[in-house]
Amino acid sequence: MAAIPDFNRRCVIWFGQPHAQEREILAAAGWRLRIVERDDEVGIGLRSDDLVVGLVDLRENGADLARVQRLLDTHRYLALMAVTAAEANGSEPIEQLLEQCIETFSSPLDPRRIVQALRLLESPAQGDHRHGVEALIGDSSIMRATHARLRKFAPVELPVLVTGDTGTGKEVAARAIHELSPRAGRAFVAVNCGALPASLVQSELFGHERGAFTGAAARRLGLFESASGGTVFLDEIGDLPLDAQTNLLRVLQEGTIERVGSNQPVKVDVRVIAATHVDLEQAVAAGRFRRDLYYRLNVLRLPMPALRERGSDITLLAQHFLDRFRDHHPTRARGFSTLALQAMAAFDWPGNVRELLNRVQRAAVIAEQELITDVDLELASAPVSPRPRLDLARDRAERDALLLSLRQSQYNVSACARKMQVSRVTVYRLCRKHGVALGREP
Repeated sequence: MAAIPDFNRRCVIWFGQPHAQEREILAAAGWRLRIVERDDEVGIGLRSDDLVVGLVDLRENGADLARVQRLLDTHRYLALMAVTAAEANGSEPIEQLLEQCIETFSSPLDPRRIVQALRLLESPAQGDHRHGVEALIGDSSIMRATHARLRKFAPVELPVLVTGDTGTGKEVAARAIHELSPRAGRAFVAVNCGALPASLVQSELFGHERGAFTGAAARRLGLFESASGGTVFLDEIGDLPLDAQTNLLRVLQEGTIERVGSNQPVKVDVRVIAATHVDLEQAVAAGRFRRDLYYRLNVLRLPMPALRERGSDITLLAQHFLDRFRDHHPTRARGFSTLALQAMAAFDWPGNVRELLNRVQRAAVIAEQELITDVDLELASAPVSPRPRLDLARDRAERDALLLSLRQSQYNVSACARKMQVSRVTVYRLCRKHGVALGREP
């Protein structure tokens, strides 16, 4: 098996104090964070094969540069990055320090740029195994937490139970776990337990011997044997019949299966990831799911958030789906109208990401203009679920802060972005979200 990089051995040593959003984004990107504050005198325990990056935060003008330099010399960091600030004043020690930097960043800091720069430091082998996580598109706080949890689970050889509503991306998450795990070079076998005929479940999962039943003309290997060394993803595990649940429990407890028509155990080496949109606790209470199997599966639990909980991710995903559609099909559509963006933000999305994908693709086919409308999305008269009062208050505060920053910066997007400490792209997104036209008072 090819050596797979251990993503738990990637570490950023932050000399200073990162903000909460910076912590979230680094965790979501799979980097452990060690913080060394100004008065810290403790050593930094590192392993010889760690991929370590030092980041010197000069925003608060509190870095002991001489001490930082000693630590860099001692630990031989692969790279050094710094956040520059006006307080630097071009002093000689800072200039000497920054000569060693792979990149410097201006204030206000966009932590996503740090993540992009960190990727340049990784080997090609590491880069090959990020596709699964990147498929879980989203920059909301809840998705950053999901990415971080997923990366923690991936290298641990334990079962994972992925929960969430239909269409939230449970299989995408399972593939990401596999691709980040030591099993990434081996098979990933996905099966929908609810789609298997009851009479063939045992044979499909565990195989059968010749003559085991009518029509069994030859021995057949089941999915668990075929995936040996890799990962088996059992979607809709709650629909698995009770007799198959017993055999699955044997796989988890003993690492063996028995083919239909045989009583000889066969050793298999698989990691099991299961997913369900039903409440397994209720299924256990109703006698439809084995309690012992539930406890075996529910070791590491990854809840996938509903789309309605992901805020601005809706717009991000919609544009991604449209761009991907444009890569393969002719369409006039390039983006979304203001009314379309507002309708998507207000809609409840009962079908989650899958429903959003379907609506965007359909709209891209029928759209007559460059901007997809709410009518194209069939959301012009869609029922809108009442939004919590807290969400409405948050939106009002966000819009007020945006308008204040725009007015103070004379509607200059770059100046507004610096004032709000966000990227220019975020300013444009907020303007679309709140229906604010650049260049004039709303």
